[in-house]
Amino acid sequence: MLDVHRLRVFRSVVASGSVAAAAANLGYTSSAVSQHLTALQRETGLTLLVKAGRGLRPTAAGLALANEADGVLERLGVAETLVSDLREGRTGTFSIAYFASVGASWLPDVVRRLTADFPGLRLDLELRDDVPDRPETRPDLQLVVMMPEYTATTGFTAHHLLDDSYVAVVPRGHRFAGKEEIELAELADEPWIDNDFARGWCRRKLLEACAAAGFSPTFHVEAHDYPTALAFVDAGIGPTVLPELGTISLPPNTVPVRLVRPTPVRSVYVVVADPVADTPQARTAVDVLRAAADREAARREATR
Repeated sequence: MLDVHRLRVFRSVVASGSVAAAAANLGYTSSAVSQHLTALQRETGLTLLVKAGRGLRPTAAGLALANEADGVLERLGVAETLVSDLREGRTGTFSIAYFASVGASWLPDVVRRLTADFPGLRLDLELRDDVPDRPETRPDLQLVVMMPEYTATTGFTAHHLLDDSYVAVVPRGHRFAGKEEIELAELADEPWIDNDFARGWCRRKLLEACAAAGFSPTFHVEAHDYPTALAFVDAGIGPTVLPELGTISLPPNTVPVRLVRPTPVRSVYVVVADPVADTPQARTAVDVLRAAADREAARREATR
């Protein structure tokens, strides 16, 4: 049976490269660290570390054990957190998954409300675009973009929040910068800046709208996220097209322009796992998200 504490000491030595550095990081003496290493090598019957100059480096066996130790120590940390929560009387964990643009615009309100109303609740936030297939890996609540026929997933209840229209964002000196709206087909000959490496629902909806307008966009630059793509627009490189929720903080030299005939639209839902659907924290989170979506819809209506 391996001693977990010795594994921690060994992992620190591998990470820091020497006994002295590991001792300083752990608050131990170098002698204590050396004793733990000797005992671990005796327990395993393996040579785990060899000298390398003034430090140590792991052998092949030591590197394999260090990699495995990462998973062991991570799982142990989760268990220790659970024990701490139970001992301190905290009320458990509530997991939320979200996609980037809604995370920046709506999630702060959700987190603020939940931490205020449920101070003992631990929030586990995860950035992801897909809905996990296995029930045991699904979050308690997830913000998703999906088509209506996919909202009746078993074990979930889906609540529609907002139909999020796409807009073009162009450099301030661009020929379309002074227009309130343009037809999507007017962007056919533009050198687009891509902004969605995930190739998920959002990109699919955009490409479907472009096909309906009779063209396929030419991506001159491929960026992996909205902020990077908008920085390229700000530099005058070209336009990008993204949902309105992604335009909350536009760079100074960019201008949003509405798209029509057709207007690409994605549907935003909050999906709640059935086992937590009636809990106070789930109901509160859904209420906050609905209020945020209503405010966003009213803001857009006022600017039309």
